[in-house]
Amino acid sequence: MSTRTPWWIRVPVLFFLIFGLMELFIDSGDKPAIIEYPITQFFLLLVLMILIAIELILASIENIMFQTLSEEGKERYLEAKSKKFEWTWAKNLMKKLTKSRSIEREGEIILDHNYDGIRELDNVLPPWWVYLFYATIVFAVVYLVRFHVIGDYDQELEYEQEVAAAQQAIEEYKRTAKDLVDASTVEFLSDESDLAAGEKIFQANCVVCHTQDGGGGIGPNLTDKYWILGGGIKNVFTTISEGGRDGKGMIAWKQSLKPAEMAQVASYVISLGGTTPANPKEPEGEIWIDPDAPEDTNGTESETEETAPEEMEQAADSTEVAIN
Repeated sequence: MSTRTPWWIRVPVLFFLIFGLMELFIDSGDKPAIIEYPITQFFLLLVLMILIAIELILASIENIMFQTLSEEGKERYLEAKSKKFEWTWAKNLMKKLTKSRSIEREGEIILDHNYDGIRELDNVLPPWWVYLFYATIVFAVVYLVRFHVIGDYDQELEYEQEVAAAQQAIEEYKRTAKDLVDASTVEFLSDESDLAAGEKIFQANCVVCHTQDGGGGIGPNLTDKYWILGGGIKNVFTTISEGGRDGKGMIAWKQSLKPAEMAQVASYVISLGGTTPANPKEPEGEIWIDPDAPEDTNGTESETEETAPEEMEQAADSTEVAIN
């Protein structure tokens, strides 16, 4: 019995084929079936043992059949088995692509040129080279018509488009990569998970100066509208990152906290605004108004409408007093 594929190739190929089919048909969720269901490990071990046993049985049968052959049959069998497998289709394809002549037929194309025993063969150009040359001609014609006749686009426009696409990709990456946030790109994080993480950082690092409820101690009150270095998420992030006033402000935390962590604790500090601490400290700094906040025109109009009747009532009362 003669096979072209050796056993050390057959066994791994069949084993991994069965392994792949097992993973395909067993629904194990996000984990591989071999990890989710440990019994599959014993199944694969059994499959491997069966494959090895089959190879041993085939080798035994081959040996028994070989012993039953005549001496002449044994020689033919050994000769056939020792014959190496050749990729005839690959050789034929190579011949078509190169049109090379065998050494035995080189006498048909040898030229009369002779230089110190070196003679020249009149070989044709390899077809693969000729086809590639024709392809470059077609490419050159298409390129000429597209860019020099029609004027599709030039290198400068292509460069600008690539830079714009790269800049857009960078901005998108910065929005999703929290650790790349800085004072110019930071935004208020309203997710409960971010605020909870910010509170944890605040309780671990900031309560010594600002107390647990943000009412202020050594540091200022964080719950009122007064800010020493400006309010808002960007100013608070900058204060946490770079520190407070020289000589009497808090230290810079950019060496201790990651940008994402500073954004979380800054968001938590902003969320403390309007709360009522147990022992609030007196206001420090100035009232900070967000310059980007929309103007509340409705509030202004309603306030005017409310004050107008009061002024009319006061005028009516004074008139009655004067008459009396």
